[in-house]
Amino acid sequence: MEGKTKHSLTFSWLNALTTEPFYLLHFLLFFSYLAFRQSASPSLSPDFSSRLLRREVQAVLAFFVFVAVKLVRDETWEAFTDNILLFAKVLLVGLASLLDYHVAFCYLAGFLGHSHHLTPLQLESVLAEANTSRFWLVTFSCPWSSRCRHASQSFADLSTIYSNQSLSFGVVDLGLFPTAADIFSIPLGVGTGQLPTYILFDNAVEIARFPDLENEYRFFSPVITKRQLCKHFDLDRRLVEYASSK
Repeated sequence: MEGKTKHSLTFSWLNALTTEPFYLLHFLLFFSYLAFRQSASPSLSPDFSSRLLRREVQAVLAFFVFVAVKLVRDETWEAFTDNILLFAKVLLVGLASLLDYHVAFCYLAGFLGHSHHLTPLQLESVLAEANTSRFWLVTFSCPWSSRCRHASQSFADLSTIYSNQSLSFGVVDLGLFPTAADIFSIPLGVGTGQLPTYILFDNAVEIARFPDLENEYRFFSPVITKRQLCKHFDLDRRLVEYASSK
């Protein structure tokens, strides 16, 4: 049974890598380090190159140890992938900072996502303006909610991959602006299962929401995953349609 679980995790990860833009683009981003490393090699001193190589070997070994630990724990493939991607990002930024902190900053900025932190008035303004994105995917969250904190990285990751001229990402802090909850019909009770709430707007009109207002989960809500959000809001299809229109 354990072997079947590991095989299933591996197959699911490879399938996602080749079929879903989020994972494919992350793979290409990690691969870009090799190109950057190769281009910088001629300007590195032998002593620095030797020390850098040791750090790279240590990073690779640490990565495989981390992967092995996560495999033993028999996590779902989504949790497994999210964990190894996060660990790989930390290692990538660390190695890049040894070569050039400018490049490390670029990686870090990309990993932090491209979402806009908005007040309710700013949100209403960008939704009404004709020169902004047609689609806005906005998350409404509270800092005191552990579920919101856990889901925030997933939203940042999605914004990194799927942001374009047609689709923008926004964040509204209901802790700072509780009136937004009334405006967009978001219950703030602990047992409502409505935090965080994600709303997709098309030309200022709400066309999709997650979770639904008639959410069946109350005091216990399942973990929100990137795959759930991608599927619910058709992010892959929207990205393909945007790319094909160019």
